Amino acid sequence: ATDTKNVENAIKNNTKMIWLETPTNPLLKVCDIAKIAKIAEKRGLILVVDNTFLSPYFQKPLDLGASISLHSTTKYIGGHSDTLGGAVVTNSTKLYEKIQFYQNSIGAVLSPFDSYLNMRGLKSLALRMERHQQNAFAVAKFLEKYPKVKRVFYAGLPSHPQHKLAKKQQSGFGGVISFELHGTQKGAEKFLSKLRVFSIAESLGGVESLAELPCVMTHASISREERHSIGISDTFIRISVGVEAVEDLISDLKQAL
Repeated sequence: ATDTKNVENAIKNNTKMIWLETPTNPLLKVCDIAKIAKIAEKRGLILVVDNTFLSPYFQKPLDLGASISLHSTTKYIGGHSDTLGGAVVTNSTKLYEKIQFYQNSIGAVLSPFDSYLNMRGLKSLALRMERHQQNAFAVAKFLEKYPKVKRVFYAGLPSHPQHKLAKKQQSGFGGVISFELHGTQKGAEKFLSKLRVFSIAESLGGVESLAELPCVMTHASISREERHSIGISDTFIRISVGVEAVEDLISDLKQAL
C-alpha cells in the first residue's frame, strides 16, 4: 500500500472498505493517507486507518480524508500497560450513528475502570509522546552508527524510504523503532537475553521500553519464507522506546550488543 496504484488495482466490485496501517508493524512503512482517501472517495469506499503507532498526537487521519481512525488504546492512549481497549473515531454522522447502534446492541464497551484508565492516560499523552519521540530519535541515531546493526527502520531518519511523506502527513515519528542485526537468529536471541532496562514483550506504547524478536514472537505464525520475502529476517528486532533516561537506554543496548 506504499504504492497507491497497488491499492487502486486491488479494488474489486464487492470491495466496501480500504483498511490501512501506517506506519506498518513491524517494518514501519508509511502509506499516503490523503492519496488513498481520494481513491476511496472516488469509489465510494470507507477508508479506515489504524493510527495506533503514532496516536492522535502525531497523526490525524480524519484531517487527511480518512472515514475512520482506529486506535488500540492499550498502547499509547492508555500509555501504562495496564488496560485493554480500542477506539473507533469518525467525523461522519452517518457512520457514527451506525457504529453507536452496534455498540449499544452488541455491548462492545469498556468497563468503567478501563475507561477511567484511558481517560487518565490521555491527560499525559502529549508529554509522553514528546518524550517517546525524543528518546527514539537518540536511540535510532545510535543504532544507525553501530557496526553490528545492519539497518534501522524509523521514519524520522532521512535514510527511511518514506521520510519525506512521513514529514508531510505526520507531526512526529513516534517511539517505535525496528532494526536488523548482522549475524544469526541465535545471536539476536542472545542480544535480547542480555538487555536489562528493556523488557522482552510483544506490546508497545507504554512508559517502559520493550523489545521483541518478531520471527519467534509477534510474527511467529507467518512462514519463514513469507517473513523473509517482506523483509522480516531472523535478526529483525522491534523496540518500543519508553520514557526512561535515554542514557540508560543507549547504555543498555550498547552492552547487550
